[in-house]
Amino acid sequence: MPMKIPTLMAIVVLSAAAVGCRNDDNPEGKFEVGPRPDVLPVMLNKELPFRYPPSLYSRKVQANVTLRVFIDQEGQIVSESTHVAETSGYAPMDSAAVKGSTELRFIPAKTRGQAVPVSILFPVYFRHPEASPLPGDTILNRKAGTPAAGSGQ
Repeated sequence: MPMKIPTLMAIVVLSAAAVGCRNDDNPEGKFEVGPRPDVLPVMLNKELPFRYPPSLYSRKVQANVTLRVFIDQEGQIVSESTHVAETSGYAPMDSAAVKGSTELRFIPAKTRGQAVPVSILFPVYFRHPEASPLPGDTILNRKAGTPAAGSGQ
C-alpha cells in the first residue's frame, strides 16, 4: 500500500500584517500598497494547497516557513511577488510553501468599502501527525489519537 503524503499537516494562520512593501524589497515599485486596510483579506481555500515534501515527511521533519505575499485588489496572489521572509531551514519546505501559495485565493482587503492590494506575512506550518509538537506549538495542541488538520485521516 503506497504511503499517502497529506496535503499539509499544518494549520495556516493568516497573519495579515498588511503593510506596504519596502523600497529595497521592491525597487521597481511594482507591488506598492497603502496603509493598513480597514478589512483584512479572508482566505477562501477550503483545503490548504501546500504539499509536504516527501523526503522530509518520511523523516518526520517539522518546520515553519513565513512568506511575504502580495494580494491584489481581486484577491489573487501575485506570484512573482512571493518570497520567503523567514526560512524553515529546509529548501524543499521553503519551495513547497512558495509553490503552494500560487493556489491561495482571498476575499480582497478593503479600505472604505473599496478592494485594495495588500502585502502580508503568511506563515505555513509543516507538521507531521506522528511527531512531537515543536516548542511553542500551543495552538496546535491536540488530544492523543485526534488527527491533525490536513492529515487525510
